[in-house]
Amino acid sequence: MTGFASFREFYPFYLSEHANRTSRRLHFVGSCGVLALLGRALWSGNAWWLLAALFCGYGFAWVGHFFFEKNRPATFKHPFYSFAGDWVMFKDILTGKIRF
Repeated sequence: MTGFASFREFYPFYLSEHANRTSRRLHFVGSCGVLALLGRALWSGNAWWLLAALFCGYGFAWVGHFFFEKNRPATFKHPFYSFAGDWVMFKDILTGKIRF
């Protein structure tokens, strides 16, 4: 992985690291879980649900990378761009721009 001057430069690389359909599905499910757990944290006022959201999101994503993509998550070298990429890809899957 090389340096990226902008998220616009990074996102095509991010998508290339998510070419496996099962991995994309795991990311999507993990992101849905994150949203549900964030809602639960807000509803209950219990911050422990935020930790559960963190484990849910990264857990599903990392299973996708290590077992299906057979690569290292971009989070390790580009944490902010990778976090943004997760949510842009989530939106792109929801809108049908990227195949689920």
